[in-house]
Amino acid sequence: MAINKKNAQNLFYIFLTIHLIIWILIPTLTNNNLPLDTIEALAWGSNLDWGFNKHPPMSALLVEIFYQIFGAQDWAYYLLSQICVIISFFVVFKLAEEFFENKVFCLLSVLLLEGIYFYNFTTPEFNVNVCLMPFWSLTVLYLWKGFKDNKIIDWLLLGLFAGLGFLSKYLFIYLGLGIDIFLIYMIYKKKIDFKCLVSLIPFLIVLLPHLIWLTENNYITITYGFDRTGTGDQNFLDHIIHPLTFLGKQIGILIPFFLMFLFLSNKLKSKFNIKDNKLLFLLAINIVPIASVFLTSMIMGVKIRTMWMTPFYLFFGVLLIYIFQSQISLNKLKGFTAAFLILFIFSPFAYAYVSITKTDKRTDYPGKEIANSVETEWIKNFDNKIENVIIVGNEWDGGNLVYHIKSRPKFALASEEWKMDPSFWMNLIGLSTEDIGLIFIGRNIKNCGENILSIYNVKTHLLKKKDLKVCMISLE
Repeated sequence: MAINKKNAQNLFYIFLTIHLIIWILIPTLTNNNLPLDTIEALAWGSNLDWGFNKHPPMSALLVEIFYQIFGAQDWAYYLLSQICVIISFFVVFKLAEEFFENKVFCLLSVLLLEGIYFYNFTTPEFNVNVCLMPFWSLTVLYLWKGFKDNKIIDWLLLGLFAGLGFLSKYLFIYLGLGIDIFLIYMIYKKKIDFKCLVSLIPFLIVLLPHLIWLTENNYITITYGFDRTGTGDQNFLDHIIHPLTFLGKQIGILIPFFLMFLFLSNKLKSKFNIKDNKLLFLLAINIVPIASVFLTSMIMGVKIRTMWMTPFYLFFGVLLIYIFQSQISLNKLKGFTAAFLILFIFSPFAYAYVSITKTDKRTDYPGKEIANSVETEWIKNFDNKIENVIIVGNEWDGGNLVYHIKSRPKFALASEEWKMDPSFWMNLIGLSTEDIGLIFIGRNIKNCGENILSIYNVKTHLLKKKDLKVCMISLE
């Protein structure tokens, strides 16, 4: 079917539907277990708080909502990921409508994103990066609406979605920097007034509980973020090597994207008009965040992990098409369509191939079998049911038990501390007299001390076939 003005919007909805179905079915049929970050969020979600040792609370909240609705159904969490992606695509299309009269340009702005593997191959793993995408895109949309119409409701929604974005991942601060630069410039140029500051009200209200939690927990999530970048171990060369490595990876990631775009136009000539508010807006929300990340790496000499950039390119298609729209020939879309279909089909096939042929991945972990084994051992050792039990361990081993055991036990992190004294965990987690047990799981358990009631090994057949050790303690 040829793309034209009349069918562009219908094709967009067809694309969304097919994308949604494919990226739910493929991982559901080829994976035996949920990915690491999804299990991690499920572990946190069992014991919700305003923050966790690694991230703010939004990803845990969303998976817990889905768990309460669907339970331990793997497909539901692939659905959750794709809902985040589809919302983001829809918002990109709606913003593009503000910039282009021709709906074909709006459609192309979204289809180009299939050339970036952040929006297909990596999306089955629901994590903080995927969680951030819809709030990132909605923040951008309502920033533009607020700027264009200067309505209080749009500024309030900007603040709300910005707050939710920050509660998803702190990297949202880089988009915030782009927003601030744009707003300050437009206030200086008297294009908008100080009404935009009303957005701070919902932003701070949404953020306040997490900020209180941060202060009460020694800013643990911020410390974790710096640790992930390798802060503190830099030498002079790191200030050169890390930013150049970051730049090289971004270019590599964007090669399919730019190749698709070249089918739309082979004459990349355009005049930049610094007085064009639309162009300034697109540069602020696209280029400023990425440039800021690059400068962070250069100034601090830190590593930037590739997956952190997931939401940064959502509006790259809009930017490129806006800049070169006069050079795009809509009568020659066959080459672009062919390139799009190749990538659209190749990506899920590649995912399925990797998932089926490689047998030592996290998604091959026998999480359900181990959980069933643990539940069986509990029943053999204790008369009471495995209800209100606290799972103590790391996010992966413990999180799998939390997810697969039907009674939905709560999770407590013990990546380093392996105290077997029940009173320690009762005080830490707030166990009540209704709580009846602790299950310790991991590879560092040497003994259960005087409180040992059951300890045994579980072969995982993964991760170098190391044994999991499980210790169970009944508090009744």
